Order: sequence, then C-alpha cells, then structure tokens
Amino acid sequence: MRTRSGPRAAVAALAAALALGVAGCVPQDEPTTPPPSDGGNAAEQLSQLAVATAGSMKGYSRERFPHWRDTGKNCDVRDSILQRDGKDVKLSGCNVVGGRWESVYDGRSFSDPSDVDIDHMVPLANAWRSGADEWDNAKRGDFANDTTRPQLFAVSASSNRSKGDQDPSQWKPANRSYWCKYAQDWVTVKHYWKLTVTSAEKAALTDMLEGCSVGSDS
Repeated sequence: MRTRSGPRAAVAALAAALALGVAGCVPQDEPTTPPPSDGGNAAEQLSQLAVATAGSMKGYSRERFPHWRDTGKNCDVRDSILQRDGKDVKLSGCNVVGGRWESVYDGRSFSDPSDVDIDHMVPLANAWRSGADEWDNAKRGDFANDTTRPQLFAVSASSNRSKGDQDPSQWKPANRSYWCKYAQDWVTVKHYWKLTVTSAEKAALTDMLEGCSVGSDS
C-alpha cells in the first residue's frame, strides 16, 4: 500500500502530534540546570556513610595536608577561590587584590581579601579523625585543595575560626538560612572522600537536612 504524501499527510501528522501532546506523551527538553536539591540525595548519601567514633589526633598537623597548591605565577588555590566567590574582583597578575565578598556563614561583607579566610567545609583535623589519618600526604593534599567538591569557601575570618575543626553537632553557621546547604555540602564531601561520621554528627546532619524545603538550595 502506498503511503500518503503532500498536504493531507502533513495535516494528519500535525493532528497526531497534537493528540500526543494532550495525552502528555511528547518528550520534554532536558533542563539545562538541575532543579535545586531538597536534601533527598544528601540524605541518601548520609545513610551510606560509616558511623564511627572520632579517631585520635595523634600524628596530626596541618602540614600533613599540603596546601595551598600553585595555580599560576605567584598565586595558588586561595587566589582561585577568592576569584570564584568574589564580585568585582581586581587582579594583579593572577593575585586577587580587591573585590567584594559576602560570607555565607554569617552574612558579613568584605572588600579586602586579607579579611577573608578560605574555609575547608570538612576541616582538616576533622578529616584526620574521620579516616584521613590512613591516607598518604599526596591524597591529603588532594583533599585540602579540592576545588571540585563543595569543600572550599571564602568566608569571614571570625566565622572560620569560630568553626575550627568542629562538626555540625558542635557548630553551625550563624546564618540559619544556610543550614540546609551547609549540611548538603558537608555530606557531599564526606561521601566522596569516604570519611566516617560520628553518631552525634549524623543526627545533627539528619535534622538539618529535614529542614530543607523542596525548591530551596539554602
């Protein structure tokens, strides 16, 4: 049997397409940006983390986590994070010499990069107690300079030093609206690096993730 061609065939094809659309069968374009997380994926990752008591600090020093790595002539990972997290950033070569930064931990704003610290989401000492004591220095350096995961952030020096090496059961950002994102990022880093959590840490993270609302990344 010969198939129809010409205007009648085009009209028939259009009608069929419209019918499929009404039935909800027309494939939708993939979103270019994933929708904001509601914490569901982080909760699943958290359930996969091993729970263990915090390890000993014996043998720990920040030198066991070599940082900051060079990223250009006379600049390093710190400059890269300052440039990434800042606005209206001013450079001298690849060194960051000016700009504007808002600390997500406490909402404070700064224009002098010397007033800004680069925080490790999962602190180096916490990582040491969570399994990094068994790594070699090269792997610990990869962790300390990880710009791929949500591990490094430009924040106020005061909030960074208040946090120290504490986990979310011991310290949370003053900016409560950031708790959801904070918990998600903490879990993402620990999950990728296969670090352990304490029972109190897991309970605090669970509570924070339960506070995440659908359609919100904060």
